[in-house]
Amino acid sequence: MAPQHGSRRARIAFSDSAAKQLENITSETAIHALDRALVVISVDPDVGEPIPGDTAGPQLRQYTDEVEAVRVLYFVTALRTVVICGSDLVLVT
Repeated sequence: MAPQHGSRRARIAFSDSAAKQLENITSETAIHALDRALVVISVDPDVGEPIPGDTAGPQLRQYTDEVEAVRVLYFVTALRTVVICGSDLVLVT
């Protein structure tokens, strides 16, 4: 009998502006917080709230993790790739 596997995680990609934001993150705490948020989104791309706006393109969503103080803006492509558009890290030390 073949082993049972859970559903596959979505692939994560970064827009150019989000990639530039990543380059500026130097804190291990911030990297850990963002990583946790990205794992949540990759497991369930629909977890974020839709942001109202133009319906011509993909639906922009935001995921907010109050515990980690992270907000991630993203959209999901037709092939279920999550494209990160940007993030806000508000870290309490």
